[in-house]
Amino acid sequence: TPGLPSGFEDRWNSKLALKKKLIEIIENNFLKYGFSALETPSFEISKSIGSFLADDEVNSMSDVFTFNDEKEKITLRYDLSSPLSRFVAQNFRQLPFPYKRYAIGNVWRNEKSGNARYREFTQADVDIIGNVNKSQADSEICNIIADTLKKCGLNDNQFKINISNRKIIQGLINNLKITDKSQEIKVIRAIDKLDRVGLKGVEDLLKKERIDDSGAVTKGANLSKTQASEILNFLKMKNLKDLKSNVRNPLSIEGIKEIEDLLEVVSFGKYSNLIQPNFTIVRGLAYYDGFCVETNLNFKAKNKKGKEVDIGSIASGGRYDKLISRFKGSDFPGTGMSIGVDRLIFVLDQVGSIKTKKNEPILICILDNKYLKKYYEILDYLREKEVNSELYLDSSKNLKKQLTYADKKG
Repeated sequence: TPGLPSGFEDRWNSKLALKKKLIEIIENNFLKYGFSALETPSFEISKSIGSFLADDEVNSMSDVFTFNDEKEKITLRYDLSSPLSRFVAQNFRQLPFPYKRYAIGNVWRNEKSGNARYREFTQADVDIIGNVNKSQADSEICNIIADTLKKCGLNDNQFKINISNRKIIQGLINNLKITDKSQEIKVIRAIDKLDRVGLKGVEDLLKKERIDDSGAVTKGANLSKTQASEILNFLKMKNLKDLKSNVRNPLSIEGIKEIEDLLEVVSFGKYSNLIQPNFTIVRGLAYYDGFCVETNLNFKAKNKKGKEVDIGSIASGGRYDKLISRFKGSDFPGTGMSIGVDRLIFVLDQVGSIKTKKNEPILICILDNKYLKKYYEILDYLREKEVNSELYLDSSKNLKKQLTYADKKG
């Protein structure tokens, strides 16, 4: 029986036309902002791409697809930033800095699918690598998210760009004496799930375990009641004023200052009304260490069953100042963002804000076989004039069958 594994999808007709149109819009906007294209292979050497995704302590590569090659393991890329870090470390002598690159391609994650979450999906990334003014570079990332999503057909009322800084929560973690690295990552990933699981869900993930509606158990961070309470109180703070009056850790204060500097630069542009602080944004990937950004919709999309669902962030990213320094002799800070193209298609297909050009061809029907040579002359003429066209490929079929084919093809 023909079928696909879960988390994978065929795309054709209008949905594929929409995807191609979106990628064209996104790529043109990336070029307009001065980013240059980079294409890297789908596979990377496993130890080069690193493990920044998994929740599984026993198998750190559980959320990616890894294979045995001749001498070493290779992994299908799970994002476009890790391959970029390897590329920059390998080629930094030939690159201009700051290095502004964009990449559009498929990535793979071996995780639970559903509600516009796929195991193979297309990302469109921009990144800025190099020692530059952090506020300006991070502001550029925020502005390009806003500008690109508007060009893709969303209006100001339909999305909001939420920014935070990983240093704020890291300072709190340091204050709470959470020193075990795996425990620290679990805390950060618990906070990152706030929008999906709510405060009670986060509390469970900070403590022993969380059991979801399906009965699946996720092991928690095993924090004490006091530690969990401190983090939950932090998550309830909604503005910079509250944060500044309650936070004492020097690292947290540094993170707050970086947000203030970023908001000042953002105010010089035309998208400041779309950008707001949200201190619960920490990003699940372990390599982020400063500025973080997530873009959320202000409306619900519907799944295939017609049920309203929250599909999560459609454009997200942040600052990773040590991702490239993993490679000996190369230390370049970076910042960037990624648009989930397939997730965006899921939304725009329902909103209907982008009209795709009809690319269906003209069909020349065969009414009399003795004129076949003339039909081909007409076909050549149309194609020379850039008109998509085809000749029906079986002269023995009657006109009804040919018109049935034309109707089915549109």
